[in-house]
Amino acid sequence: MQKVQVANVDEYIAGFSPGIQLLLQQLRQTIKAAAPGAEETISYQMPAYKLRGMLVYFACYENHIGFYPTPSGIEAFKKELSRYKSAKGSVQFPLNEPLPLALVTKIVKFRVKENAAMAVTKAKKKN
Repeated sequence: MQKVQVANVDEYIAGFSPGIQLLLQQLRQTIKAAAPGAEETISYQMPAYKLRGMLVYFACYENHIGFYPTPSGIEAFKKELSRYKSAKGSVQFPLNEPLPLALVTKIVKFRVKENAAMAVTKAKKKN
């Protein structure tokens, strides 16, 4: 993982070798396509996406790309993610395997719906 401060996702991705940059760009485009209108930012020194709250993060490490869809995103897709090393709110995609972009799309769309539902609940509580 990078140790330098980065200002944006382009800068983050540019810090890696061309082969890794390609993987990170694929992941980035997949997230953006699954969550149109999401704001792209850097949070905790990694790419992050917000839409009515945080959706997902990702980061590249020596042997894997960490994908962070929050604990609910991991739990909802536990079966599909079972072949990967995971923790409460994260999953590791090995760099020597194709990224599961269709699964990432499903997880991001799930998180978009989840955040939308939470926004409605919060709005009802205020009224």
